[in-house]
Amino acid sequence: MGTIDLYKPEKLIAGILLSDLDRLPLVRTRLIQEFGVIDLETGLLPFHYTGYYDAEMGSPIFRTFFTFETLVDPTELARIKCLSNEIEDIFCEEGNRRVNIDPGLLSLERVVLASTKDNGRRIPLRDGIYAEITLIFLFGDYEPLQWTYPDYKSREYRDIMREIRKIYRGQLKHLKQKC
Repeated sequence: MGTIDLYKPEKLIAGILLSDLDRLPLVRTRLIQEFGVIDLETGLLPFHYTGYYDAEMGSPIFRTFFTFETLVDPTELARIKCLSNEIEDIFCEEGNRRVNIDPGLLSLERVVLASTKDNGRRIPLRDGIYAEITLIFLFGDYEPLQWTYPDYKSREYRDIMREIRKIYRGQLKHLKQKC
């Protein structure tokens, strides 16, 4: 029988979609209030992978990623997704989202995204939130899966995830040295 152990803390990532760039500083401030110090923020990336959000958010749409200094218990992903939905609601206008926040967790082995939508490849967590493995780390790179969103399949996003992984790996080494 295997030994039950605590989960290793993981790196919280937030992928932000928005078309009104003036909102970004306000979103950043709210995320800092909820999740702590941001230790990485990417530049704005054109989001041209789907028109799914255009009617609701306007266009052009941009994505940026934030990561947070404090590592999190992976069992907290559902709570984090609920908080991100509350932040999205703050920025709604006339029932339309103006900001989309996709929280996820990065580990040395994978990237997991949270969702409110069920399907056969997602695992129920709690409170109507599901988890989906989006990328797995194999042979020195994050690799997409059959169902991975087109943007996360891109070389650009996968390179960002590898950069985040380097930061995370350094944090884990620092944690081990403290023990």
